[in-house]
Order: sequence, then structure tokens, then C-alpha cells
Amino acid sequence: MNERSIGIGVIGLGFMGRTHLAAWKAAQASGMPCRLVAVADGARARLEGRAEKTGNLNTGASDVLFDPRELFATEDVRALLARPEVDAVSLCTPTDTHVEFAIAALEAGKHVLLEKPVALRAADVERLADAARAAKTLCMPAHCMRFWPGWDWLQERVADGSLGQVKSAVFQRLGTRPQWSSFYKDYARTGGALVDLHIHDADFVRWLFGDPLAVESTGSLDHITTLYRYADGPSHVVAEGAWDHDTGFQFRMRYIVVFEHATADFDFGRAPQLLLVQDGHAQPVPIAGTSAYELQVQHFLTAIVEGRKDLRANVEDALGVARLLEAERASVETGRAVKLSSPAASR
Repeated sequence: MNERSIGIGVIGLGFMGRTHLAAWKAAQASGMPCRLVAVADGARARLEGRAEKTGNLNTGASDVLFDPRELFATEDVRALLARPEVDAVSLCTPTDTHVEFAIAALEAGKHVLLEKPVALRAADVERLADAARAAKTLCMPAHCMRFWPGWDWLQERVADGSLGQVKSAVFQRLGTRPQWSSFYKDYARTGGALVDLHIHDADFVRWLFGDPLAVESTGSLDHITTLYRYADGPSHVVAEGAWDHDTGFQFRMRYIVVFEHATADFDFGRAPQLLLVQDGHAQPVPIAGTSAYELQVQHFLTAIVEGRKDLRANVEDALGVARLLEAERASVETGRAVKLSSPAASR
């Protein structure tokens, strides 16, 4: 590995921005060649380096974000992008700013780790995809479930076939609408739970099995259940995503995947989280103790340093899941199954 330290800027210091900050600091502390050099946020108070803890998960973020005496802090995103010491940025601003800021960062010669969802409309993601294809730097959507301990294990078992073919795969992601920002009340900006929450499982389904031929969805933007139909794949693939539960409901993230020779059962709220049920016994499966957010930035940083293009998630994946979510929304609105216009394997 080239040992030149990669200068990191974090744009947006809300819940996910603080999560990225913590992940980058952990990467630096572990000896990886990176250093935090700049931050940007429209709220001046956040540039003082402290913030109240928020969020529905313990992501490793701290209320002490950084020492403002040790880095460049600005309310102006363009000013951060103009800094020569910034090689790569984590872009964690509201969804409706993602595409413009990401394109500006690529044009400034920066590598971009971009929070999900990239955009609400596939047409907007296509604009970024065009810019990413032309750029000499990397652009990676932060599809964190591809790095989540226990979920990466599942992808490996599907890919290697060691447990046989998948017969059924059911995913569940249930909670309450985020209360830490008024942004989440504006569905014209968030897309509701369909786009902001359910996207994790829709992307993961694509990663495991490719694009379905059609989707059949029911519910609403707040609470959706989708059946994914494949011509050559599992006959039963379902994902449910919701944030309409009453305040105080404990966040649930789970999958149950039935293989020919075993059942894999992951439950975020249980210890052990991952069980493999086989031959009449349920055995715990060891999973990494490192957070998905840390694994994600490590993967991104390694690709930058080694000059690799084979990212675990790329903008084409973000475009594919945006098209998939548009089909799911159309199915909810029409009450009918919706075919995908041009299914393409994404594994």
C-alpha cells in the first residue's frame, strides 16, 4: 500500500456525518493511511466540534466530533472542495443535495463516499452515473448492508453455494420515523420509509439475486412489503420496511433465509445475532466485531490507495436500486405487479 496519507473531508455533520467521522477516525487510529483534514456543515454550531447524540442505532459516533483547531471547518461546501489537502469526501448532506454536491466533488478531483439514498429519482442518479463514468476518481454509494457483519456472510453463502440453493429469503426492517430532524417529515425530500429505510433491503436483494423480473408491493410510503419475482432464482423473496411504529418501538432488523441444507437466521436485537439451523441444531455463527461503517470506509480507502475500481458498491448499483424502488412505488400506487423495464444481473 502506498503510505501517502489520504486527506478526508466530511460534508454534513448530522447523524450519518458523525457516523462517518467516527469511522474515519477509527481507520486512522488502526494505522490506515488517512487523516481528517476538513469538515463542512451549514449549521455553524456543528463546526465547533461537538454535537448531541442522535439516531436509532449505536454507530460509534461520539458527541465530541473533532478539534476545530486541527482542521479546516466551513459552512461552504465549495470552499472545502477547493482545498488541495482534501483527497476524498464523505458526503452526508440531505438527499436532495447529493447529486449536485457529488458531481461538484468529482469535478474537483475528489473521491466520493456518498450516503444513501443517492437520489429519489432514477433520472437524477443517472446524471451522477454519467459523471462517475467520466471521472478519474471513485464514487461509491454508502450501501452499508453490503458490509454489515452477518449480512456479508449471507452474501458469501449465496455466492459459494455451500448450503445449497436459496428457497426463501425474507427481510424485515421496522422502526419509527427518525425524530432527530424535521427533514424526515418531508416525504417530497425523503421518499418516506420506502426510499430512506427499505432501500437497504432492496439493494441487498439485488446484490444477492440480481434484478427481479417484476415486483408486487403493498402498503404505503411509510410501510411497504414487496415480493420480488424471479424467472431463475428463489421462488420466495420478500422484504418489509416500515417506520410507522409508535415511538418507543425497538428497531428491528432481521433476515431468515432458507437454503436447501440449512436456515440462516439473523436478528439484530438478539445475542447471538446470527444462527445457522442445520441437522436439527441451531449454531451461532461468529461475526466480525468491527462496524459496517468502519468496514465500508476501509474498503473505500483501500481502493483509493491501491488504485482499484472494483468497489463493493458503485453508482450503477445505486441506479439499479433507484429503478427498483420506482417500480415498487408504482406497484403500491396501482395495486398491480410491475415489471422492471430492463432487468440486469447485479451480482
